[in-house]
Amino acid sequence: MHPFLADLFLALRNVLRQKRRSAVAISAVGFGVVALILAAGFIEWIYQAMREDTIHSHLGHAQIVRPGYLDSGMADPFAYLLPAAPDELKTIESLPHVRTVAPRLAFSGLISHGEATISFVADGVDPEKEELLSRTLLISKGKGLSSSDPQGIIVGDGLAANLGVTVGDRVVLLANTASGGINAVEAHVRGLFSTVTKAYDDSALRLPLPVARQLLRVTGAHRWLVLLDDTAHTESLVAELRQRLTGTKLEVVAWHQLADFYNKTVALFSKQVGVMKLIIAIIIVLSISNTLMMSVMERTGEIGTSMALGYSRQAILRLFVSEAALLGLFGGLLGILVGVGLAHLISAIGIPMPPPPGMARGFTGEIHVTWRLTLDALCLAFGTTLLASIYPAWKASRMEIVDALRHSR
Repeated sequence: MHPFLADLFLALRNVLRQKRRSAVAISAVGFGVVALILAAGFIEWIYQAMREDTIHSHLGHAQIVRPGYLDSGMADPFAYLLPAAPDELKTIESLPHVRTVAPRLAFSGLISHGEATISFVADGVDPEKEELLSRTLLISKGKGLSSSDPQGIIVGDGLAANLGVTVGDRVVLLANTASGGINAVEAHVRGLFSTVTKAYDDSALRLPLPVARQLLRVTGAHRWLVLLDDTAHTESLVAELRQRLTGTKLEVVAWHQLADFYNKTVALFSKQVGVMKLIIAIIIVLSISNTLMMSVMERTGEIGTSMALGYSRQAILRLFVSEAALLGLFGGLLGILVGVGLAHLISAIGIPMPPPPGMARGFTGEIHVTWRLTLDALCLAFGTTLLASIYPAWKASRMEIVDALRHSR
């Protein structure tokens, strides 16, 4: 028999022979893997949900803007207007995986109702295209925007409460025009909306793009938001758009370059997962190391007999390392089976979560287990058990044959 297979066979027999101790060690490894899968899986789901909410609220998968708009557009918005180019929008929409391209015109101003006047931030949008893009925007009362009702606007819940308006009320919008003057339009509240961000709902409204252009006396938009059928195609689409728009005064920006809050959240949670992995690794190392040290002490006479029969010190070392590897493998596989099963069960039930700080509503969490997470958990179990076996295996291999044989008497 090949030496490696012989070591593995003997290691398996020793693991099966010491049922109670092996069961405790495998359970410790499995528990650590289950804890990692559930905790990291929940964080993975938060990543996914936050990413999609960010994309489908105000960013899209990619944005086409004038160079410099993201840095200086707030100070001088009219200097970075995109042209009204319906043919170019249709060309982009015809690309593979592109669902729609939604133009947006951003501005701020004052909204008046009766004697109350409050400042607002607004987006002029295409109502039909925005239905696909803004799925995280929920109409809490009334109806959404419609091209058939050009004077109808929707107002954030917080802004509506502060202004004292509801569905059907008439309001006046005041804003600075591109020429430096002031213009006003009259509109009626078609509906109230809420998003995941309460601060945005307290100051935001949306209106059809033609009305926004009429108010500001401009044509075009500030941004073209590109929505895809799958986030995984973002990088390839951005690369293709940049190649197509080479030589034009347009810039293509991927969503993750704009999602500062999302990026910082991922960085924070990634560090937390790293700390959790370290804690689980320490627990596994201590548990397996203790198990193997006890095994070495109890099998001192056996080790001496094996060495007297011709087993080399390297063979003894390999034997105990192989036992640890089997414990890690069995514990990792058991933990993956239990962890994935619990993840599906918990996801089916749901995890009710309160609204996070700065958010308007709570959510029902799930646990998202990926192949990468499963492989990480198995590697953690296998690697830590191997690490834990180094000292006990070295201790066993360094025994003196005479002392080991005398120990059994």
